[in-house]
Amino acid sequence: MDTRFRFVFLAIGFLCVGLGVLGAFLPLLPTTPFLLIALWAFSRSSRRFHHWLYTHPRFGARLQAWNQHGVIPVRVKLTSLSAMSGSFVFMAFVLRAKWHVLAAAGLIMLIGATYVLSRPSRPPE
Repeated sequence: MDTRFRFVFLAIGFLCVGLGVLGAFLPLLPTTPFLLIALWAFSRSSRRFHHWLYTHPRFGARLQAWNQHGVIPVRVKLTSLSAMSGSFVFMAFVLRAKWHVLAAAGLIMLIGATYVLSRPSRPPE
């Protein structure tokens, strides 16, 4: 791989790890999606950092569960659905978005919520 692209993927990986760590402490910022992007970026740039994140004591189990079984834990599902609902309410009552904007946003959120709810909550026994 070209060195320039390797640097770009490393930068994406570290940026997403940083956002993921922030998400562990900030209630509305997600953790797992950023760590999944970081894992993908590291897979294209550094075996060492990919292995570090994939086996990380705090985040590794969740990443492995997603990679092996497509698992989204119940707590993450609830957070995701709450954020989508809160965003929709904010758009409707605070921003007073037009009906077609609300319809489009609602449809996109419904598709996302359906996907999140369709995933298993824990790995098979």
